[in-house]
Amino acid sequence: MTEYWNGLYGQDLVKNLLESLIKSEKVPHALLFSGIEGTGKDFFAIRFAQALIKASSAAEKDTIVNQIGNLCEPYFKYIIPLPRGKNETDDSGPVDKLSNEEIQTLREELNKKIVNPYYNIKIPKANNIKISSIRDIKKFVSFNYDDIPYRVIVISGAHLMNEEAQNALLKSLEEPPEGVIFILTTPYPGILRETIRSRCWIINFQPLIDSDIKSILTEYFDFDNELAGMIAPFAMGSATNALNLNEHEFIKVLDKTIFLLRYSFGRRYHSALNEILPYVTEGGADSVKLLIQMIIIWLNDLQKLRYKEGNIFFKSHLETLEKFNVRFPDLQLNETVAKLDKFSSLIAGNINLNLIALNIVIELASLTIRPKK
Repeated sequence: MTEYWNGLYGQDLVKNLLESLIKSEKVPHALLFSGIEGTGKDFFAIRFAQALIKASSAAEKDTIVNQIGNLCEPYFKYIIPLPRGKNETDDSGPVDKLSNEEIQTLREELNKKIVNPYYNIKIPKANNIKISSIRDIKKFVSFNYDDIPYRVIVISGAHLMNEEAQNALLKSLEEPPEGVIFILTTPYPGILRETIRSRCWIINFQPLIDSDIKSILTEYFDFDNELAGMIAPFAMGSATNALNLNEHEFIKVLDKTIFLLRYSFGRRYHSALNEILPYVTEGGADSVKLLIQMIIIWLNDLQKLRYKEGNIFFKSHLETLEKFNVRFPDLQLNETVAKLDKFSSLIAGNINLNLIALNIVIELASLTIRPKK
């Protein structure tokens, strides 16, 4: 593997494929990087753009490579979701109607991404990619740069384009400008129109292994080595999930999960509700979804232990898992996992969180009184 990918973790198949494209000098005009959040798709897109320049005969390569690393035009265009400004119309530029505060936030977030390419940009109310951002591509491609073979446009979170924005992009993909490469990154490719997907080379990113997540946390986010090692197995292959666990105080969530399970299985309803309701009030919807995710992981660990398959995440509570399986060897957990997953999906519909918390406790308690099958 060449120096192109230094600092990028995992995705060996992706690295090999992109490297073969660079060597072939026959790069598709559009690529779709697909995979769960937190696997480095945007980082790979940036580094691929730099690698194309490094491998070319372009003059002043180092200067261009640095500009790409700084997410700067005219050799590189980085399109991200943005908030809608006051009195904004589709004829406004992408940032024309943003407030000074929003502009400042955008600059700060982009700077964080420049310093740390694994950083996930967070801008309040940035829920879609604007039609004006896509139309702005025309201005980008209108300038002629014969001194370099490639320029790259990255559309991050491409699934957040609405129908109108996707139609505008489709026009550019149907008549791709010479030497301009489009890279769309998304965890939800199915939301994109089939006519867009069909014009892209789809490159699938796999979930990261625990050691890669641990390395990302320690090297890019200054995590303590021990904490990174504890969080990584629960991140489900995503550095973004790992960071989210840390933001929600992972050790606290871990303890909360164990206490809630213990009280619920023992049908100590009052204690279980005292454990979960303050957590709901303090943390809100995201915390409840995270707690449900941890409970599902624990239940899946029971299955893995029972059938002696797969890695156990709750290794520090292995004895508890073993005792539970001895006591309840025939429990069918699929129905409970499905219900918990449904509870998680209901959160987005503004369902009362206290009601969801109560149902979680009842469902877990029912496991130990449910007839054996």
